[in-house]
Amino acid sequence: MCGERKLLPRLGVRKLYHRLQPRFRSLGLKLGRDKLFGLLRQEGLLIRARRRYVQTTMSRHHLRKYPNLVKGLALTAAEQVWVSDITYIKTLNGTCYLNLVTDAWSRKIVGHALAANMDAASMGRALELALEAKQTDTATIHPSDRGLQYCSSHYVGLATAGGMRMSMTQDSDPYENALAERMNRTLKEEFGLGGILKDKEQAQEMVKQAVELYNNRRPHLSLKMKTPQQVHQKKSRPAEQTGTI
Repeated sequence: MCGERKLLPRLGVRKLYHRLQPRFRSLGLKLGRDKLFGLLRQEGLLIRARRRYVQTTMSRHHLRKYPNLVKGLALTAAEQVWVSDITYIKTLNGTCYLNLVTDAWSRKIVGHALAANMDAASMGRALELALEAKQTDTATIHPSDRGLQYCSSHYVGLATAGGMRMSMTQDSDPYENALAERMNRTLKEEFGLGGILKDKEQAQEMVKQAVELYNNRRPHLSLKMKTPQQVHQKKSRPAEQTGTI
């Protein structure tokens, strides 16, 4: 195990587990991914993030939190589940905050909002845009973390007025909101939003371009190399790709 870590020092636990699984089986070892994670932590072999983490979730508040409605849920159609998360965008004039609303089935970004603050009204604009373009009367489930913005009366009011059902992570575990977290990472790593931009205006333009390119030009492995827009429009995915959230 240490040899694999030395050869591939930045390999994530899931990929490392995939590489080691045949060896575990040949040795008759029953070692799951969670136990491997614990062993790596114990031996000091976990990857440390190179970039400082900026927390955008403030979940210690008195507002109502909602149960997780999507754990293990089978994804079958567009507008069934919209995930959301807030991330930061750095500029020379300060930090901006980006809220994305993404369709879990088609992976299309259906709404986004960038602002110089994280208040509920600013971040809620992403949901408003998504609801304005909504094509069905499906009672969409809206998962998020337990941040103050998502629990606010303003944001919950927008969702419920749009016929949506709120859903939230239960243990502050990023894996519970993995798709939304992955969307943030994709836009930062692949579309230039992870650096320090000139100002909010440049950030707005780059976010707009990134969303357009991601939705309409970027093929997606989980969509059999189709774009999110193609899948969202057709309202059909290969059966083997329906999956769960």
